[in-house]
Parts: sequence; structure tokens; C-alpha cells
Amino acid sequence: MRIDIVTIFPEYFGPLGVSLIGKAAARGDIDFHVHDLREWAHDIHRTVDDAPFGGGPGMVMKAQVWAEALDEIAPPAALQAARGVPAAALAAPGGAGPRLIVPTPSGVPFTQASAARYTGCAQLIFACGRYEGIDARFIDEARARMPVDEVSIGDYVLAGGEAAVLVMVEAVSRLLPGVLGNERSASDDSFGGASSGAGAPPDDGSAGGPVLPGPTGTGAPGGRPDGGWSTGNGWSSGGTETAASMAGLLEGPVYTRPRVWRGREVPEVLLSGDHAAIARWRRDAALLRTAANRPDLIWRAAADPGTLSPRDWQVLSAMGLSGVVRRDGAEPDAGGMAGEPARLPAGPENMAH
Repeated sequence: MRIDIVTIFPEYFGPLGVSLIGKAAARGDIDFHVHDLREWAHDIHRTVDDAPFGGGPGMVMKAQVWAEALDEIAPPAALQAARGVPAAALAAPGGAGPRLIVPTPSGVPFTQASAARYTGCAQLIFACGRYEGIDARFIDEARARMPVDEVSIGDYVLAGGEAAVLVMVEAVSRLLPGVLGNERSASDDSFGGASSGAGAPPDDGSAGGPVLPGPTGTGAPGGRPDGGWSTGNGWSSGGTETAASMAGLLEGPVYTRPRVWRGREVPEVLLSGDHAAIARWRRDAALLRTAANRPDLIWRAAADPGTLSPRDWQVLSAMGLSGVVRRDGAEPDAGGMAGEPARLPAGPENMAH
């Protein structure tokens, strides 16, 4: 994959040369090109911005400067065709044609799914805006000749697009073949993998017995995933369900040596050698963490019958969340501070019967 980054601060992208992404670039798996936008400014001061029409604070980056940069980095289709690139290749998703990505707080949310889609592109061009943004006419013109995405990494405003580009480049790059040392890491991470396709919740609560233990290891509903372990009825290592991926969920807690640290022990199941039980524990722990920190993700998962398995619904039932269903216009109550128990609607009209 080729990645072009246009910015007025090229030095911002030194981190691309370190860690796993730097090694991938050194091997030639990723071809990075960082461009100084001011190279396409023609006045003595190398000006790239001007006052906004209509007045208001701040400055706006000039369309002409950006257009000349794009023309050189990704020549118009007619010029590429003259160089021998077939028109079909230019239009094909992930083919020879480039894709322009403009980070902006007013863009669509960037997600793990976005990163996965971008791995199919042959060339990504990132336009790092500054000040009040880039003249909208540049975006409009670029859309006439290539796919353009205006993307936001969160509901906040940064001084420029550089930090957002570093986030997106790392998210995309680590999904490329050979970048991660272990190919399974991506699917085991938060938001990783694909839906389980396991279907809707059971009607009679027959998915099994108590799921996760309470603080005393008694199997009390709502317990944290740091006590003992109970597989529930029919969900031992010989059960019929395999643990699903982390699609749509946050990854649960992880542990390493020593086994006991300051009086805190690693959960017994992780020492059992029962890989099926370990995988299931990790899935259950992920459900608990997601419900506590991102109840909106549980809401979305409950609306997708392919995301949650019967065992998942059992875990949610133990937490009092199994009745969550999406209704037109309804929104989840995200609760208070991070780490507090999730609070989702559980009135009779929302309960699964």
C-alpha cells in the first residue's frame, strides 16, 4: 500500500519510522510519502491560507494550493491513462485509483470497520487541514475524480489533522498482512473480528446457569470477571458453543506473570489450560467491560441478531440487560462516570419475553 500525507508540518510524522509500522515500511510493505504543502505555494511567504469569505475568526486553507498538490501526487485520470493505466483499474475499488481522506470534526466517524475497508485500497492520500479547514471547493473538485472521505476520529477538535492522520494510519497499517507479529491479534482486539452469526436471545432463559461469579465467587449476577469461574450448565469446554470474536465489543482485562501480585491473583480459568473455557471467559469479560464502559455498543449488538450468541444473552441476562432491544427513536442511558455499572432501559416494554 502507498500512503501519501500532505501537511504543513512534515516533521510531525517521525513516528511512522518506529515500531511495527516502521518495520513494515522498511520491508516495503507500506510505502510512505510525506509532502510539505508549502511546496505548492507560489508567493515569497509560501502562503497556504487566507481570510474566510463572510468574515469570522481564523483562516481557511486555499483550494488552489491543495489542488496543485493533489494534481502532482495523484494526476488526473486523463494523465494517468496517458501513462498506460487502464480506466478499469482506475475505477476499481482497491485498484490503481487513489482515495483521498480528509480528517475533520464534521466528518463521518472513523471506526475499526473503516480501517479494515481502507486496507483494500492501493493508495491512500491524507490531507491534513489546519486553521478553520480547507476551502470546500477543493473537496468538491477532488470528488469529481476520486473517492473522498471526510472523517472524524472523535467528537472533539484538534489544532490540525496531523494527529488524526497518525491515528488512522496506525489503525489501517496494523491490519495489513505481515505487519503484526501474530495475525490473530487483530481479531482478538477491541472491535476485532466478525459477528458470530449466533442469532437471537433464547426465549426461555435456557442458555445455561449463572455466568460469572460475584466478588465472593458465588455466581451472583453482575459479578466482575476477576473472581472465580463458573462455566454454567452446558457451557464447559465440551459445550456446543465456541467463543465469538470481539466484533462490536471492547476487549476484556489481560494478565501476565507473576501469578499473584500485591495479593491479587490471576483468574483461575486462565491457568486451567482449557482453551475453550479461557476463550469463553474472555468473551464474557468483554461483554461486562463493554456494558460498563460503552453501553451504546451493547445497544447496537442487541439490535443485530448476528452479533450475540445464546451464551452472550445469558451473560447480559445475569447483568439485567437481556431485555435491551432497539426501538425507533430510543437511546440507551450511558450512565455516569466510566467504570460505573451500565444502565440500559429495562422496563417491561423493553424486556424480551
